[in-house]
Amino acid sequence: MVLISETTTPGINLRWYLDTAGLKKSKAYLLNGVVIFLAWLVARILLFIYMFYHVSLHFDQVKQMHDFGKLLVFGVPLALSIMNLMWFGKIIKGLRKTLAKRQ
Repeated sequence: MVLISETTTPGINLRWYLDTAGLKKSKAYLLNGVVIFLAWLVARILLFIYMFYHVSLHFDQVKQMHDFGKLLVFGVPLALSIMNLMWFGKIIKGLRKTLAKRQ
């Protein structure tokens, strides 16, 4: 489930190409920013919320796992969630800045 979050990677790569090509003021760059925001929200925020909800539903099974398994179920997604939230904050800030310049 966590690997689904990688669906946002092509949009991030496209953003870099648009920036490198000097197309920061183009409609494609703006559209890419909006798509990244939506994709990030779904694939890296909402999906992780669902994943933690799913783990909580099956917590009795998770408790029976070995310590390393518990680390993989809790520690790794928690660390990724923190990083995803930090990046999502930057995406929101950048989108606001871009939209403010357009008006």
